[in-house]
Amino acid sequence: MAASNFLQEMRSVGERLLLKLQRLPQAEPVEIVAFSVILLFTATVVLLVVVACSCCCAQPRGRKAQVQPVTPP
Repeated sequence: MAASNFLQEMRSVGERLLLKLQRLPQAEPVEIVAFSVILLFTATVVLLVVVACSCCCAQPRGRKAQVQPVTPP
């Protein structure tokens, strides 16, 4: 049930985005700038998530070496 609601919501968001893109050439300059800022922000967040996941999740974690305290001479 939740998966179908999620898919329905994603389809709705996609349709609204497509409609916004189709109306963009006739939009006012303020709307174009606002849409560009939102699009740039979204792309930046997605890029940062991909970079973070590729750095942290892709490397297998090995056994860590234990640190021993230094004894004074």
